[in-house]
Order: sequence, then structure tokens, then C-alpha cells
Amino acid sequence: MSILFVLLTFLLTLTVMYFREPRAAEDTAQVGGGKPVPPPMMMKFEGLEIPRGYAFHLGHTWLSDEGNQNGRVGIDAFAANLLGEIDSIEIAGLNRWIRQGQPLCTVTRGDRKVGLLSPVEGVVTSINHELRKDPNLAVNDPYKGGWLCVVKAPELSTNSRNLLQGPIVPAWMRNSVARSREMLSRLTPTLAQDGGIPVRGVLFRVSAGVQHQLAKELFLT
Repeated sequence: MSILFVLLTFLLTLTVMYFREPRAAEDTAQVGGGKPVPPPMMMKFEGLEIPRGYAFHLGHTWLSDEGNQNGRVGIDAFAANLLGEIDSIEIAGLNRWIRQGQPLCTVTRGDRKVGLLSPVEGVVTSINHELRKDPNLAVNDPYKGGWLCVVKAPELSTNSRNLLQGPIVPAWMRNSVARSREMLSRLTPTLAQDGGIPVRGVLFRVSAGVQHQLAKELFLT
């Protein structure tokens, strides 16, 4: 009789776990309009964070493959540092089809604007609504709370092959930092630095002409 009781208790426990786990997973998946943002493993380079496993567009946006042809997108720490404090960020609308390497969002500070490109092609299925309350999440926490949107990308694997991944990323980031320093020393010597990453927010501190040249060279816009 005691063995039967133990078996019934075990089966009841399994049943409760079975019905609880899918429901919990479903509730979590709805936070922010998509899967929860997993905390990426980070490596540091010259004061910039680089998450392992992410893929990067040459225009300094990133892509995280979340499975089922879903890609989470954001801006990287290099772009975030150049932008600094912002007033707003306008992202491509829901259900809009965006192409890889085409405009994804526009960042505004005062009367200045800077565009950034999409690292992936597909339909925008979710937007980080927290950025409406605090757009600076995009630059203060670019890989976690400041993600921009989720894109349903039928050719996600193909798109990913066009992006920078793995060991090449730190070398590319190093080159971006060097190029930005060289351009600033040539175009705006007073804001240039001898080493390290550029002054935070420098993109909106230079003249409109210099801003345009920096954005064209570094963000490809």
C-alpha cells in the first residue's frame, strides 16, 4: 500500500510540473514582446564590452540568433559611446520589412540626427517599448536592456554569414577605435585623444559636417 502511495505521489508531482513549466515559459516569453534577453558572456576591450556569440554589422549594430528564425538586434558599445546621451531613438515600425544594410533606426539629440543600419533582413515583430520611457537604455545598456527590436528573418543563417563573428570582432573593434581617433585628430583636434576610445558623446559635439563624415565612415550612413 505504501509503494502505491509513493507512486501516486510521484505521478502527481510530475503532472503538476508538466502543467506549470509550459505556462511559466509562455509568460516569460511575452515580456518585452519576445524572448527574455539572455545575459551574454562579455569580454572587455579598451573599455568596450563585446558579447560572445553575437554577430556584428560593419555599421556597428549587432544580431543575436534566438532560434526559429528570430534575431534580436541592437547597437554595439562602440556606437553607444560615440552617441552618448540621446533624446530619442526611432525604430522601424512593427510588421515592417527591413533589409540587411538598410536604415533601421534614427537617433536624435537636439536638432541632430544619426541613422544606423540593420544587421539582418526580415519583418520587425517586436520593439523594445522600454526605449520610449528611457531612450538612453540603448546607449547605457546596449546588449541587454537597450536592445532595439526582434526581427523574423527567413534567411537568418545566410544574413549571419555576412556579419563579423568570433575572433575577428575584437580586431575589427580595435580598427574602428583607431579610425575614429585618426579622424577626430584630423578633423577636430581639440576633441581627439592620444589613446583609448573617443570622448563619450563626441558625435554630437563636433560640427554637423564632421558628424556627417564620422557617421559615413563608421556607421556607413
